[in-house]
Amino acid sequence: MARLALDGELRGGRGRGGGGGGGGGDEPIQYVRYESELQMPDIMRLITKDLSEPYSIYTYRYFIHNWPQLCFLAVVQRECVGAIVCKLDMHKKMFRRGYIAMLAVDSQYRRKGIGTNLVKKAIYAMVEGDCDEVVLETEITNKSALKLYENLGFVRDKRLFRYYLNGVDALRLKLWLR
Repeated sequence: MARLALDGELRGGRGRGGGGGGGGGDEPIQYVRYESELQMPDIMRLITKDLSEPYSIYTYRYFIHNWPQLCFLAVVQRECVGAIVCKLDMHKKMFRRGYIAMLAVDSQYRRKGIGTNLVKKAIYAMVEGDCDEVVLETEITNKSALKLYENLGFVRDKRLFRYYLNGVDALRLKLWLR
């Protein structure tokens, strides 16, 4: 059974930049929970730029308004540089399944641990909600996403052929928490 690879708590909700390419040097990174509709444009900007699937405002609102406790932002000097959007509900009336719907980090702030920290914060919040497992889909060609999730203990569960609108296959990844 896979387990979340925890390498320490996120101290005080803050991380440090460092390593990786461009953008911002060593400014502190603050991780905050979604608080208001005023943050929606930043979330949409990041995700629209990064993900191949187009989402309507209604899709964002479905996740964020129903599970605001599972939406986190990474902020550097008041600028949103990362976001994760998730949900948690019953699966097959037997157990609680978390779902990572969207994760995006601004290209200038990648390779600084922001994506990993956002995923960990979301998983910790899911655990507080008695989550049994976490699942997600990612493009089979997205090597950096696969590496991030597999380093956290996710395993490849299923290949979904031509899953995305662009015709690319997806891999469903799963993390068992219990």
